[in-house]
Amino acid sequence: MWADIWNFISAVPLWEVALILVAKVIEVAISTLRIIFIGKGLRKPGTMLALIEILLWVFIASRVITGMQDTPMKGIYYSIGFALGVYLGSILENRLAVGKVLIQAVIMKDEANTVINALREAGHGVTSIDAHGKYKEREVLMIFANRKNKQAILKLISENDDDALVVANEVSYLRGGFVSPWRKLAK
Repeated sequence: MWADIWNFISAVPLWEVALILVAKVIEVAISTLRIIFIGKGLRKPGTMLALIEILLWVFIASRVITGMQDTPMKGIYYSIGFALGVYLGSILENRLAVGKVLIQAVIMKDEANTVINALREAGHGVTSIDAHGKYKEREVLMIFANRKNKQAILKLISENDDDALVVANEVSYLRGGFVSPWRKLAK
Protein backbone atom coordinates (compact mmCIF):
# COMPACT_ATOMS: atom_id res chain seq x y z
CA MET A 1 0.00 0.00 0.00
CA TRP A 2 2.75 2.50 0.95
CA ALA A 3 4.57 1.63 -2.24
CA ASP A 4 1.45 2.52 -4.25
CA ILE A 5 1.10 5.85 -2.44
CA TRP A 6 4.77 6.65 -3.01
CA ASN A 7 4.50 5.73 -6.69
CA PHE A 8 1.46 8.02 -7.02
CA ILE A 9 3.23 10.96 -5.33
CA SER A 10 6.54 10.48 -7.15
CA ALA A 11 5.02 9.87 -10.60
CA VAL A 12 6.01 13.43 -11.53
CA PRO A 13 9.78 13.99 -11.79
CA LEU A 14 11.20 16.24 -9.07
CA TRP A 15 12.40 18.87 -11.57
CA GLU A 16 8.87 19.11 -12.98
CA VAL A 17 7.36 19.43 -9.51
CA ALA A 18 9.79 22.26 -8.73
CA LEU A 19 9.04 23.93 -12.07
CA ILE A 20 5.27 23.78 -11.54
CA LEU A 21 5.43 24.96 -7.91
CA VAL A 22 7.91 27.80 -8.39
CA ALA A 23 6.37 29.09 -11.62
CA LYS A 24 2.83 28.96 -10.19
CA VAL A 25 3.90 30.74 -6.99
CA ILE A 26 5.53 33.51 -9.06
CA GLU A 27 2.55 33.75 -11.42
CA VAL A 28 -0.04 34.08 -8.64
CA ALA A 29 2.12 36.50 -6.63
CA ILE A 30 2.33 38.67 -9.77
CA SER A 31 -1.43 38.32 -10.23
CA THR A 32 -2.07 39.49 -6.66
CA LEU A 33 0.15 42.54 -7.16
CA ARG A 34 -1.46 43.27 -10.54
CA ILE A 35 -4.95 43.36 -9.03
CA ILE A 36 -3.80 45.66 -6.25
CA PHE A 37 -1.94 47.98 -8.63
CA ILE A 38 -4.92 48.26 -10.99
CA GLY A 39 -7.21 48.91 -8.01
CA LYS A 40 -4.97 51.77 -6.89
CA GLY A 41 -4.94 53.33 -10.35
CA LEU A 42 -1.42 52.20 -11.30
CA ARG A 43 -2.36 51.03 -14.79
CA LYS A 44 1.07 50.85 -16.44
CA PRO A 45 2.74 48.62 -13.85
CA GLY A 46 -0.48 46.59 -13.62
CA THR A 47 -0.49 46.05 -17.39
CA MET A 48 3.15 44.96 -17.43
CA LEU A 49 2.47 42.49 -14.63
CA ALA A 50 -0.55 41.17 -16.57
CA LEU A 51 1.66 40.38 -19.55
CA ILE A 52 4.16 38.46 -17.43
CA GLU A 53 1.34 36.74 -15.54
CA ILE A 54 -0.44 35.44 -18.64
CA LEU A 55 2.79 34.24 -20.25
CA LEU A 56 3.60 32.22 -17.14
CA TRP A 57 0.04 30.92 -16.92
CA VAL A 58 0.00 29.66 -20.52
CA PHE A 59 3.22 27.70 -20.10
CA ILE A 60 2.46 26.36 -16.60
CA ALA A 61 -1.13 25.37 -17.42
CA SER A 62 -0.06 23.60 -20.62
CA ARG A 63 2.63 21.72 -18.67
CA VAL A 64 0.09 20.60 -16.06
CA ILE A 65 -2.69 19.73 -18.50
CA THR A 66 -0.35 17.68 -20.68
CA GLY A 67 -0.31 14.20 -19.20
CA MET A 68 -2.74 15.06 -16.40
CA GLN A 69 -4.51 11.72 -16.78
CA ASP A 70 -1.27 9.81 -16.27
CA THR A 71 0.01 12.00 -13.42
CA PRO A 72 -2.84 13.68 -11.51
CA MET A 73 -0.35 14.89 -8.89
CA LYS A 74 0.51 17.71 -11.29
CA GLY A 75 -2.89 19.22 -10.51
CA ILE A 76 -2.23 18.98 -6.79
CA TYR A 77 1.21 20.59 -7.11
CA TYR A 78 -0.36 23.28 -9.28
CA SER A 79 -2.98 23.94 -6.58
CA ILE A 80 -0.35 24.10 -3.84
CA GLY A 81 1.61 26.59 -5.96
CA PHE A 82 -1.53 28.70 -6.33
CA ALA A 83 -2.11 28.86 -2.56
CA LEU A 84 1.54 29.67 -1.84
CA GLY A 85 1.46 32.36 -4.55
CA VAL A 86 -1.51 34.11 -2.94
CA TYR A 87 0.32 34.11 0.39
CA LEU A 88 3.58 35.39 -1.13
CA GLY A 89 1.71 38.05 -3.14
CA SER A 90 0.06 39.41 -0.01
CA ILE A 91 3.43 39.57 1.77
CA LEU A 92 5.00 41.38 -1.19
CA GLU A 93 2.12 43.87 -1.37
CA ASN A 94 2.45 44.58 2.32
CA ARG A 95 6.20 45.20 1.91
CA LEU A 96 5.72 47.42 -1.15
CA ALA A 97 2.94 49.30 0.70
CA VAL A 98 1.66 51.12 -2.38
CA GLY A 99 -0.70 54.02 -1.72
CA LYS A 100 -1.50 56.70 0.82
CA VAL A 101 -3.08 56.61 4.27
CA LEU A 102 -4.88 59.08 6.48
CA ILE A 103 -4.03 58.53 10.12
CA GLN A 104 -6.24 60.25 12.66
CA ALA A 105 -5.32 60.33 16.33
CA VAL A 106 -7.64 61.61 19.05
CA ILE A 107 -5.47 62.82 21.92
CA MET A 108 -5.98 64.58 25.23
CA LYS A 109 -5.49 68.32 24.75
CA ASP A 110 -2.61 68.56 27.25
CA GLU A 111 -0.63 65.74 25.57
CA ALA A 112 -1.21 66.82 21.97
CA ASN A 113 1.79 69.14 21.61
CA THR A 114 4.20 66.35 22.55
CA VAL A 115 2.81 64.08 19.83
CA ILE A 116 2.60 66.89 17.25
CA ASN A 117 6.20 67.93 17.87
CA ALA A 118 7.48 64.34 17.64
CA LEU A 119 5.67 63.80 14.34
CA ARG A 120 6.85 67.10 12.86
CA GLU A 121 10.45 66.48 13.98
CA ALA A 122 10.26 63.17 12.09
CA GLY A 123 9.26 65.12 8.96
CA HIS A 124 5.53 64.40 8.87
CA GLY A 125 2.91 67.04 8.19
CA VAL A 126 0.30 67.20 10.95
CA THR A 127 -2.99 69.08 11.03
CA SER A 128 -4.58 69.49 14.46
CA ILE A 129 -8.22 70.23 15.14
CA ASP A 130 -9.77 71.14 18.49
CA ALA A 131 -12.28 68.54 19.62
CA HIS A 132 -14.59 68.01 22.57
CA GLY A 133 -14.76 64.60 24.21
CA LYS A 134 -17.37 63.38 26.62
CA TYR A 135 -15.39 64.51 29.67
CA LYS A 136 -12.32 66.41 28.44
CA GLU A 137 -11.00 68.64 25.71
CA ARG A 138 -9.15 66.76 22.99
CA GLU A 139 -7.21 67.33 19.82
CA VAL A 140 -7.65 65.40 16.57
CA LEU A 141 -4.45 64.98 14.60
CA MET A 142 -4.62 64.26 10.89
CA ILE A 143 -1.58 62.88 9.12
CA PHE A 144 -1.56 62.03 5.40
CA ALA A 145 1.35 59.75 4.52
CA ASN A 146 2.62 57.00 2.27
CA ARG A 147 1.59 53.54 3.44
CA LYS A 148 5.29 52.72 3.80
CA ASN A 149 5.47 55.22 6.68
CA LYS A 150 2.31 54.06 8.44
CA GLN A 151 3.97 51.80 11.02
CA ALA A 152 6.60 54.41 11.92
CA ILE A 153 3.91 57.05 12.45
CA LEU A 154 1.78 54.71 14.56
CA LYS A 155 4.83 53.88 16.65
CA LEU A 156 5.63 57.57 17.18
CA ILE A 157 2.07 58.27 18.30
CA SER A 158 2.07 55.27 20.64
CA GLU A 159 5.45 56.18 22.15
CA ASN A 160 4.25 59.69 22.96
CA ASP A 161 0.67 58.85 23.99
CA ASP A 162 -0.21 55.21 24.50
CA ASP A 163 -3.84 56.13 25.26
CA ALA A 164 -4.47 57.81 21.92
CA LEU A 165 -7.39 56.63 19.80
CA VAL A 166 -5.86 56.00 16.38
CA VAL A 167 -7.61 55.25 13.09
CA ALA A 168 -5.85 54.62 9.78
CA ASN A 169 -7.64 54.57 6.42
CA GLU A 170 -6.42 54.16 2.86
CA VAL A 171 -6.80 57.27 0.72
CA SER A 172 -7.87 57.09 -2.91
CA TYR A 173 -7.14 60.73 -3.78
CA LEU A 174 -4.76 63.26 -2.27
CA ARG A 175 -3.63 66.62 -3.62
CA GLY A 176 -1.79 69.50 -1.98
CA GLY A 177 -0.68 69.80 1.61
CA PHE A 178 2.74 69.65 3.22
CA VAL A 179 5.42 67.31 1.90
CA SER A 180 8.87 67.38 3.48
CA PRO A 181 11.63 68.30 0.99
CA TRP A 182 13.42 65.06 1.97
CA ARG A 183 10.32 63.04 1.18
CA LYS A 184 10.05 64.71 -2.25
CA LEU A 185 13.60 63.56 -3.00
CA ALA A 186 12.79 60.02 -1.85
CA LYS A 187 9.91 59.74 -4.32
